[in-house]
Amino acid sequence: MNSIFKSTYKKALTKAYKSNLSKLWLLGGVIAVFTSSCKKTDYLDINAADRPSLGAHISFVNARPVNVGIQFWAYTTQVTKTAVAINAKSDYLDTQFGDVQINFTEGTNTSYKASRQFGNSATFTSTGGPNGPIANYYHTVFAVKNAKATADSLILFYDDLSAPAAGKAKVRFVNLAPGTPNVDFGVAGQAALFTGTAYGRTGGSVLSGAGLNTWSLGPFVSVDAGTVNFAVTQTSDHSVVNITDNKLNNVVLAAGKIYTIYINGTPGSSAIGATILTHN
Repeated sequence: MNSIFKSTYKKALTKAYKSNLSKLWLLGGVIAVFTSSCKKTDYLDINAADRPSLGAHISFVNARPVNVGIQFWAYTTQVTKTAVAINAKSDYLDTQFGDVQINFTEGTNTSYKASRQFGNSATFTSTGGPNGPIANYYHTVFAVKNAKATADSLILFYDDLSAPAAGKAKVRFVNLAPGTPNVDFGVAGQAALFTGTAYGRTGGSVLSGAGLNTWSLGPFVSVDAGTVNFAVTQTSDHSVVNITDNKLNNVVLAAGKIYTIYINGTPGSSAIGATILTHN
């Protein structure tokens, strides 16, 4: 009887061991799959190769009335590798986002000509500046003269690069001509696209109040593609602002394209010129 009990007990123990071993292998497989899947989304792993990069995309523009190239920096990191010529822009470059100080240097000099902290304000204000660059979003930063043309400054705008409707282009207007009064901008002979645009502002921009959104500091509007003449007039009396280089006449707007048009001073004179930038 004792031998029968021992044999039966041994068989039961072996069966239980095999059953538990099978469960352990299954559990181990689940843990391995779970661990593998967690590893792919482990944002705390600094070596994770598939972790999406985080950076703001910024195009840098030299809109100062000084005929010398400049380099742009985020804190002490040089972002542009080629000097940006007067009235030219860089491609969209990956740049630090959030609370960031943007600077620029002139020519081969290493001292900053101007610096501005973006992202250190909880609200959009003319003095505190906009919130900082947004990760994986597109922006334009202008190097400019201040309103009295006595010192250099920087302005940041958010770029809505969503595609325009079929047969349309998108246009934004920026007044960067120091000393100019508020101006209206639009297609000649039609109702203005933007009215009352002050120096250092884009047409249709909002700095406070209801309706504030991420594009409010640099909104684009849709216009028909084709060849157009643009006009700039003073808001107060609708008199024409003379654009000396005639770059606003016979402007070809391609369907699907996105443009920023700005006016600014020209070197050595009080004349106002225009520049047209293409974003895509």
